Parts: sequence; structure tokens; C-alpha cells
Amino acid sequence: MKVILVNGSPKKEGCTYTALTEVASSLEASGIETEIFQIGKEPQRGCLGCGKCRELKKCVFDGDLCNELAENMKAADGVVIGSPVYYAGPNGALCALLDRVFFSSSSNFKHKPAASVVVCRRGGASSAFDRLNKYFTISQMPVVSSQYWNAVHGFTPDDVRLDLEGLQIMRTLGRNMAWLIKNIKSGNPPPEPEATRYMTSFHDGK
Repeated sequence: MKVILVNGSPKKEGCTYTALTEVASSLEASGIETEIFQIGKEPQRGCLGCGKCRELKKCVFDGDLCNELAENMKAADGVVIGSPVYYAGPNGALCALLDRVFFSSSSNFKHKPAASVVVCRRGGASSAFDRLNKYFTISQMPVVSSQYWNAVHGFTPDDVRLDLEGLQIMRTLGRNMAWLIKNIKSGNPPPEPEATRYMTSFHDGK
């Protein structure tokens, strides 16, 4: 069993990494393998809405991390996505990447436990947390909770290490995700979808 933790910060070992390693340590203590996936500092292309992914089963652009991340998420048993908070939202490069990952590959993530983690100096955590969770809820991914919203505070990694409540939230999140993954692996099958998928349209009175 394995969880992939996405570091959506341009800083390899900054505050977001510090929070994710706390989640990872709790997962590993519960017998779950972990891997941190760094998005780094390279530019990430946004989605063009070209629709080619429906034909190719992957994003048409292979020049960045999109298809690599999608494959890693498909292979994992759980996903944690972490981001710094910029102007009360996640890192824009991360969102550009996730737009393409989820649009091209979300069918591979259905019923896979997921969680988001955000890091801020002071404010904006709740709106950034909400933004990231929407990728999961539209993809039928169970969102794993903790004892509070999944945020830590600090301007530097040393600051984050002083946020004892935030670090405890991360550890609780790791234990809860491990518990859910193990329950899923125990063999209880996911619910069957309805035979028809409805998409609301207001044209022609329908």
C-alpha cells in the first residue's frame, strides 16, 4: 500500500514539504509506504480544453509533469496534495498542473482516498483548502479528514515545526488515511454507479 504526497511548492524542502513529511511519518508508522512528488520550479502548462485526452487517455502535452503525476496517482492507493497559500489560494502552477491531471485522468482516481494540506503564514488557508478539495469531490474520491482543517502555519520550516497543533493535525490525517486505505483493501467493493449519467441542460426546456 502506498500514498503519493504532492509537494505543490516551488521550494523542495520548505514549509509545504515539512507539513507533508509529518503526514508521511504517520502513514509509514501505520505500515503505508509513501513518496513525495515535487513539482519544483519549472513552468506548468494550463489546460487548453482541446479534448485530445479523451482520445489519447492522457494529456496531449508530454513536456512537463502532467502525465507522470497522473500515472503516479493512478498507481497509488491514496493521494495527498500540499500547497503553500498565495493570495488565499493554492500555488497557480500547481492548479494549472492539477487541472490537466484531473481532466485527462480523473476516471483512474475514483474511490481513491485523498486529502489536501495547505501552509500559510497567517491567513487564506481555508479558501486554498477548499479549492484543492474540489478536485477530489468532483472525481468521487473519498476526502480524508483530520481533527481540524488541514493547515499548518509558518513562514519558514522552523516556524512550521513550532505549530504543534498543525503538526498534530498532519499526523492525525496520516493515521486516518491509513485506516481508510486498509478498510478499502479489506475487500468491501465500492458502490456501483447508476446506469445513466445525467448532465443538466436548460436547453429546450430540459
